[in-house]
Amino acid sequence: MMRVRLKADGRIVEIAADGSEVVVDHTNPSAFVRHVRARCGLTQAAFAEKIEVPIETVRNWEQGKRNPRGPARALLKLIDRAPEAAFAVLAGGRR
Repeated sequence: MMRVRLKADGRIVEIAADGSEVVVDHTNPSAFVRHVRARCGLTQAAFAEKIEVPIETVRNWEQGKRNPRGPARALLKLIDRAPEAAFAVLAGGRR
C-alpha cells in the first residue's frame, strides 16, 4: 500500500519504506511519467515494452517533448495506483 501525505505548502509526497519523502507532481506530465516508471523499477525500454508503446514515446514523455494524452494518461494513472493489476491485464492481452 502506498502512503502519501499532503504537505502544508500543497505538495503531495509519497512516503518511501525508509521514511524519505518523494514529491508526486501530477501537474507536470514529464515528472509524472518518470515517477510512475521509477515506482515500477523499470528502464524506459522495459516500461515501453510493458505498456506496448515505442521507447521513443516514453523518452518524449519524460523529456517533455510530448505529453501523454487520453488513453495513455488514463493508463499511466492506473499503473500509478495499481501497477500489478495494470501489468497483469496488459500481459494477458498478448498473443
